[in-house]
Amino acid sequence: MADSIRVVIVDDHSIFRSGLRADLDASVDVVGEAADVPSAIAVIGETQPDVVLLDVHLPGGGGDDAAGGEAVIRGSSPTAARFLALSVSDAAADVVRVIRAGARGYITKGSSGVEVSSAVRAVADGDAVFSPRLAGFVLDAFGAVAGETATATDELDRLSAREQEVMRLIARGYAYKEVASELFISIKTVETHVSSVLRKLQLSSRHELTAWASERRLL
Repeated sequence: MADSIRVVIVDDHSIFRSGLRADLDASVDVVGEAADVPSAIAVIGETQPDVVLLDVHLPGGGGDDAAGGEAVIRGSSPTAARFLALSVSDAAADVVRVIRAGARGYITKGSSGVEVSSAVRAVADGDAVFSPRLAGFVLDAFGAVAGETATATDELDRLSAREQEVMRLIARGYAYKEVASELFISIKTVETHVSSVLRKLQLSSRHELTAWASERRLL
């Protein structure tokens, strides 16, 4: 079809990819497939599809398969392709992570070929699409994220601008000497800032600080 939608399927199970390809209707033209993050980024770059059907759990995402879908989206930027997550998972962390990364929709693998094809067309047209049972959940999830963001902002407001800079570097694993060099301050000043940060955030160690910053997506 001249007006068919060009699609890349990204999933680490070849049998699922084959089955999905067979179930999609004639409006969808599958121009590529991939089983992991690096190959997905490469195929998307080579084929420039209209829509990418993307599992959220993929190998090759830096050791965290749960972040695979997010890694594909971020690694493919810039691209005109729109991303539609297709997953067995309806966990809050998975939905929020991939939508925040830039996916235009999220449907479950229980969807029929007709439903997936319809979702592909809608996403290609610029609409956001979610499985019916996920629609309310997505709203709740993003309400929770908004609340978490507000909490993180309130907590960060306790820290000075310099303390925030030190906090992020320490949380990323920088040594005191490296922080001092990066910010052009003395090691003693770094130690003072770290003590202040831990006290203000009511934490007791660098390990707790890293966990705190990671949970709030501050790294």
